[in-house]
Amino acid sequence: MATPLVRGMGSFFKNCRCTRQNRCAHPYVVRYRDGTGRQREETGFTTQQDALDRLTKVYNEKRHTPERHAASRREIGRQRFGPYAVSWLTRQRHYMPGSVRAVDQVLKSQVLPVLESRRINTFTSTVIDDFIMSMEERSVGLAAQQNAYDTLKKILLDAYRRGGIAEDPFIGVVSPEYIPRKITIPTLDEICALKEEGSEELRVVIDLMHGCGLRNGEAYAANLDRLVADDVYRITEQIDGRTRQPARLKHRKPGEFRESPLPATVRDSVLTYAENKGVDENGYLIRTQRSLHWGHSTMQYQWWSARKKAGITRKLNPYSLRHFFASNCLSKGVPITDVAEWMGHSNINMTFRIYRHLMPASVGRAARLLNEGL
Repeated sequence: MATPLVRGMGSFFKNCRCTRQNRCAHPYVVRYRDGTGRQREETGFTTQQDALDRLTKVYNEKRHTPERHAASRREIGRQRFGPYAVSWLTRQRHYMPGSVRAVDQVLKSQVLPVLESRRINTFTSTVIDDFIMSMEERSVGLAAQQNAYDTLKKILLDAYRRGGIAEDPFIGVVSPEYIPRKITIPTLDEICALKEEGSEELRVVIDLMHGCGLRNGEAYAANLDRLVADDVYRITEQIDGRTRQPARLKHRKPGEFRESPLPATVRDSVLTYAENKGVDENGYLIRTQRSLHWGHSTMQYQWWSARKKAGITRKLNPYSLRHFFASNCLSKGVPITDVAEWMGHSNINMTFRIYRHLMPASVGRAARLLNEGL
């Protein structure tokens, strides 16, 4: 049971269930709110006096916080959501241009029409629940609801961490439940048919995507110098699908890279193309007559043309090639942690959520392996 102290000071207690906590050896825990209003806990205090001294120090630090900090928090809280969202987006320097465009579109289409004029310090869980209900009333699709909710959460939690909101407005809020549709995985015969009917450039792009797990834009940046070993392809950049200019990788800082396995068939495909078509002075392979690099429009035209010639009626898109890569890895027993790294996912939960059903029956397989060791 927590022991209350001076209002605003916090409390200290023990997490154990000992009958006489004042004599047991378990450490004390202190709980308090920091200068931004966020609840904190610290443990490891041997005596009540140690815990009280720590709470007293924190309390005094908060009381003597320079007034300019408090004024800054008040200023943030008084801002309207619209301008704050714009300033927040400009601060996301780690976002790729495509991500900025996507977030901006979500804000303009779903969030700002409802919340643009609301002051930051007036957001509560009730306001967010009402926003979710408004999307349901407008028959907004679940995927769009999830995107809008995620964007709103990032912005408001940023304001909360900076002191513009006193309490976490998402406590108790139930987010929209979006379940991704089942992915479509192309067969090897379909991939071979697409390569047979496609251009030489498309064949290299297909090989890099289904063989190494590259994204579209990463395959557009195919470069002979990225073959850092006979069986390793280093991914250092991507080509922005709209501007057709090199850009840093998604979920990576400038200069960062990742590496992916390079199957012999993919390596041969890249080297054959380089021998037949040549590379530019910087080592890039994929280009058009009008541009140094491919864009999404080029990929879309070439993909659908090859699909039509190959007589493929299933709704396959270029991203399906990444699904093939993941399926191929997981069916061969490759750990999902490695697959997530090779595909460039920022969070393994994304990989697990999308491809969990492709993994071999893990419980049954584990039971057989454990039995062999008994």
